[in-house]
Amino acid sequence: MTAGELRAHCLSLNGAAETFPFGTETSVFKVAGKIFALSRLQESRLRVSVKCEPGLAEQLRDAYAAVIPGYHLNKRHWNTVMIDGSLPDQMLEEMVEDSYDLVVSALSRARQRSLGWRRAG
Repeated sequence: MTAGELRAHCLSLNGAAETFPFGTETSVFKVAGKIFALSRLQESRLRVSVKCEPGLAEQLRDAYAAVIPGYHLNKRHWNTVMIDGSLPDQMLEEMVEDSYDLVVSALSRARQRSLGWRRAG
């Protein structure tokens, strides 16, 4: 996955916006003003930080060397994923989507409906 593909995927999610609250080098992807992904897209060693259920976050870290505790984030709820080719693009996309879903699931039902989001299950 390239930086452009990562950016495009994040922005493909309903209501997603790219912001730069930490400076121009860090893309912060938000939905309804809440962060679901962060990445320094211009860095040669591409990585993305995503929100994750705490139990799953630990499982992913144990299973994949490319997944580490969230860099400068709450390590219980965030993972940083090295995009080095060791994980399939589909898995990276699913991690971004899961992070987005975690954020949207905490929004009001009216806001969820306005985004066209439905709870899985």
